[in-house]
Amino acid sequence: MKAIRVVTGTAVPLDRSDVDTDQIIPSDWLKQVSRTGFEKGLFSEWRDDRDFVLNDESYAGATILVAGTNFGTGSSREHAVWAIQQYGFDAVISPRFADIFRNNCTKNGLVPAQIPADAAAELMAAVQADPTLEITVDVERLTVEAPEVGFEAPFDMEASTRQRFLEGLDDIGLTLRHTGAIDDYERRRRPWLPAAG
Repeated sequence: MKAIRVVTGTAVPLDRSDVDTDQIIPSDWLKQVSRTGFEKGLFSEWRDDRDFVLNDESYAGATILVAGTNFGTGSSREHAVWAIQQYGFDAVISPRFADIFRNNCTKNGLVPAQIPADAAAELMAAVQADPTLEITVDVERLTVEAPEVGFEAPFDMEASTRQRFLEGLDDIGLTLRHTGAIDDYERRRRPWLPAAG
């Protein structure tokens, strides 16, 4: 996982509430063996509609997804996070995330910035009005900002999760921080016990 301190870029306004993981990445895409290519399945059923926001060229190249409330409900599938990341998004902003989806985000390096509902509505309107509006999601300061329109809103993140982002540590990285203690334990382990691994 790469370290993330600040995400800056334009955004896509997905003005829909209660978007579930099956809408983010339909179940047909879960049959893939490899962990790549999921960007093609991101909101694939909605992308058939020419008026769907991801089909709007004015939002091309955006690195932030501004979503409605209750984003990521439904079944737990890391594929939803992978699809969002592989499409090019580094952060998702919403007034509320489903807990499992938020957890999958933090374990895979996608920043979930949950901001107050009134601020989220203001930001959604600002992005819809100006697709070139630059937004900054600051993990160090725990703020979402759009200086051009005077927007700033705080978001919460557990201290341990914030540290994971700042240091770029996934679960394996967290375990590797204890390599010395693991090696020491293996050296002292009684020989009659079964070998690790």
